[in-house]
Amino acid sequence: MSSSTGTTRKPVYLAVYDTLADWETGHATGQLARAGYEIRTVGPTREPVRSVGGLRVQPDLAIADVRPSDAALLILPGADLWDAGDDLAPFARTARAFLDAGVPVAAICGATAGLAREGLLDDRDHTSAVSFYLAATGYGGGERYVDADAVTDGGLVTAGPTEPVAFAREILRLLHVYDDEAVDAWYRLFHDSDAGAYAVLEKAGVL
Repeated sequence: MSSSTGTTRKPVYLAVYDTLADWETGHATGQLARAGYEIRTVGPTREPVRSVGGLRVQPDLAIADVRPSDAALLILPGADLWDAGDDLAPFARTARAFLDAGVPVAAICGATAGLAREGLLDDRDHTSAVSFYLAATGYGGGERYVDADAVTDGGLVTAGPTEPVAFAREILRLLHVYDDEAVDAWYRLFHDSDAGAYAVLEKAGVL
């Protein structure tokens, strides 16, 4: 699929860190890149990191150098490190800065726990792997937990580890990459293998 745009877009920042879950953000970043967004990787430093699948990634930026005003979106994938200490806390703090500045954030899997610990889910509808996973963080947002594939509340997208396609769907909607009919068709194609979605996507110029 491809899409062309006549406007200059700010880049999308993709957080990368050791043990990041390779499978969780590919649908989102792939489609955003095809729609004209530059994907820039952001690490704890600019030293290479390695995903849980063994992929070696050289970050474009260090988290300390990231500014919300420079980006269209911050994507936070899951990683074992989210539940292994405070190494990734700077990414949660950066997510707070983005949301405070009105720049959207999308978090999936373990990154949702990082946001919970930062207090960012206390007053926003959200989801994750399961409710008791977030409850274990001691956060105050349990009443705002939604049992859904992915949830958007204002500028924040959350999803569980088994929902990378729904996660991408919410991001495409949030950034208005395509109209709602095209996004729904895209989701049906990649989530449900619905061949009937092709006609909608071709009409919308997404294919």
